[in-house]
Amino acid sequence: MNRVSAEVVLDGAVGSYDKRYSYFVPDELFEKAKVGTRVTVPFGNGNIKKQGLIISLSKSEDNPKTKYILGVTDEIPILNDEMIKLCLYMKERFFCTYFDAVHTILPTGLNYRLEEFYAINEEFCTVNALDGDEKAVFDFIRENESVSGKKIKSDFENAKEILLSLKEKGAVSVCSEPIKAMGDKTAKYVRLIDEDFDTFSLTERQKEIADVIKSVGTVSVKELIYFTGVTMSVITALSKKNVIEVFEKQVFRIPYKVSKNKNNEKIVLNTEQEKAFNKLLCDMNSGKPSASLLYGVTGSGKTQVYLKLVEQAVNDKKDVIVMVPEISLTPQLIELFTSRFGNKIAVFHSNMSLGQRMDEYNRIKNGSATIAIGTRSACFAPCNNLGLIIMDEEQEHSYKSEKSPRFNAKDIAKFRANYHNCLLLLASATPSLESYSLALSDRYGLCELSTRYNNAKLPNVHIADMRKELSEGNKSNISRLLASKIEERLNDKKQVIILLNRRGHNTHISCPACGYVATCKECSVSLTYHSANKRMMCHYCGYSESIPTKCPECGNEYLSFQGAGTQKLQEELSLLFPTAKILRLDADTTLSRDSFSTSLKAFADKEYDIMIGTQMVAKGLDFPSVDLVGVIGADRAFYSDDYRGFERTFSLLTQVIGRAGRSGGNSEAVIQTQNITDSVIPLSASQDYKSFYEEEILTRKLMIYPPFCDLCMIVVSSMDKELANGTSKEILHSLIKKTDSEYNDVKLTVLGPMPAAVIKVSGKYRYRMIIKCKNNKRFRELIRETINIRKKKDLSVFVDMNPETII
Repeated sequence: MNRVSAEVVLDGAVGSYDKRYSYFVPDELFEKAKVGTRVTVPFGNGNIKKQGLIISLSKSEDNPKTKYILGVTDEIPILNDEMIKLCLYMKERFFCTYFDAVHTILPTGLNYRLEEFYAINEEFCTVNALDGDEKAVFDFIRENESVSGKKIKSDFENAKEILLSLKEKGAVSVCSEPIKAMGDKTAKYVRLIDEDFDTFSLTERQKEIADVIKSVGTVSVKELIYFTGVTMSVITALSKKNVIEVFEKQVFRIPYKVSKNKNNEKIVLNTEQEKAFNKLLCDMNSGKPSASLLYGVTGSGKTQVYLKLVEQAVNDKKDVIVMVPEISLTPQLIELFTSRFGNKIAVFHSNMSLGQRMDEYNRIKNGSATIAIGTRSACFAPCNNLGLIIMDEEQEHSYKSEKSPRFNAKDIAKFRANYHNCLLLLASATPSLESYSLALSDRYGLCELSTRYNNAKLPNVHIADMRKELSEGNKSNISRLLASKIEERLNDKKQVIILLNRRGHNTHISCPACGYVATCKECSVSLTYHSANKRMMCHYCGYSESIPTKCPECGNEYLSFQGAGTQKLQEELSLLFPTAKILRLDADTTLSRDSFSTSLKAFADKEYDIMIGTQMVAKGLDFPSVDLVGVIGADRAFYSDDYRGFERTFSLLTQVIGRAGRSGGNSEAVIQTQNITDSVIPLSASQDYKSFYEEEILTRKLMIYPPFCDLCMIVVSSMDKELANGTSKEILHSLIKKTDSEYNDVKLTVLGPMPAAVIKVSGKYRYRMIIKCKNNKRFRELIRETINIRKKKDLSVFVDMNPETII
């Protein structure tokens, strides 16, 4: 006899347990058990209830050993065919579990968890056999009929042991129920049940309200009360008389304000832009999957080109995803898009509440919004008919996830473009070397914009030698050249942006007598002094402590505060320009949900003269009144061990210089450095990406780094330093053994194992191994087998393919 069999993957399964399991679908659940729905299943010898997801259905012969699905959680599938295939792709490519992928795709509010509920066993009759604590918990459950284990554990000490004892004695029964992490937001609405309400015995007021409801059809209770002045008692009375029905309807928590400045003007492109647009439009309408790079100098009008493409896609009834790397870039982009497309956009980023994220997800899924805008998470927007995917500032490291699954949004975008046969457009003034290399080899299309829009001039860039400044007596973090340029702009009522990619006040506190440096107790890094809260803080784990009054090692009462962050720079500028209004934008000032957009709007409205910030002020922002940009400590990344150090420096400098002079005029930029001979700075100053690429690509080829290979990083961490070190060596030996035998066809180069640049973070020691390889299925099989070691307590091993940093 054939039965319907479901392939199910399990939530919480890791290692060798993370695989597909077969369960029969009972007849009573046949209509509900669809591919993409979550189910409750029995697992293991103890038939423990687990949550799972159906990924396929088929017919199979009856087997007495095969278990049955116990229940179906979802009324409709939460994942469609595309998203299930994406889960399988992520599992295979990114060394994650099936449900790591599921949880990443779904907004947190749509996730369920299995929660235990306890009820009294009515057949239990030996209550006197219970001790005092057991009797108290037993009575508590009996009074409440059914109580969650979470509630019991919060109200009673030793609840875990007591509940176990009650179960063993047969006093209580337990069941697991799926609980939704976040409910839909709803509002109460009313509608008529019977339009012939004249036959009902109604008061004048009740009849008046019934007439209002009849005229509008359906209306929210809130609006009805507001516009008629009726009280809730009248509505309740009409409901009791069966004249009207009161029901709940889902409403959406919109995380942005729709722009009041409607813009219906035709987008006008110059000759270069028009040429790029026509080529990209041809690709978009080809009906085939494709990827193109839109490369143009800062201010060349890349946004206008892709905005016109979006407009065309929307007119063709297609969905669009637009990604930006930083939350700070979303407010201006939202203003631009809502002015043209109204509430047809949905927003996705981490600063939104769980409810907002879930609502935006649902708006895209049900088609009420067709344009998804956001950071990395927007790549999972549940668009049903994708016509275009855009990644602005495609080179940015923030598109790569640093926790499992360690995916790059670019890989997800490529997968989705292939599935929907649509165009993936990568845009940047400083493309990644990998993307530009693919464009030059015709694997990507390439469109170039070589001049600024409306013939605006690039800023005139000055380089300030900070070694010379120091030798001439200037110990400040602001060169005399930059100070004079700032003063000129303030006098001309222009605005200034200053980049210092380091937050806090001082980078470390030390004792000049004995050499003591204040360090984190949990991480192998120095603590940064923050003047805002007068504490020393760790930027890795968040640990903080008050400033010591004297050296804890030698007792010296004089401590030296070294280095400078954005807080100290703000103090120095306030002393130099006491009348200037200064805005600081970094991770410390943008903790609240709306702080990004509020701060940027204030700067756009000219409430501030100078904006200081970390890298979040360097990219994509457009302020017409900014006439000067200053860069403090431009060469800091030169001394990084990371092979991308020069590329990141070039990109950051080029991008921040491009914030000036976007509306025309003679704008300027000042780059402060102690290394004026390095070629990266003048190349950034002249926005000469092609020369930088030609220089850097030779180094990559010589050293065999991407794009000439893939990189795989294996990281082992443990609170036991020797265990982490020993395990990393064990993995290396296993890798050598396997490549000498069954995997001798896999060619690779291994660097390490070695301690991470910051060896200890949050109390755990970290060792890493870098593998230069070709990322194909055979290589990934090798790595899976190699890391499938016997896991010890307090030991973590993870794999990161093509990480953004290898230090």
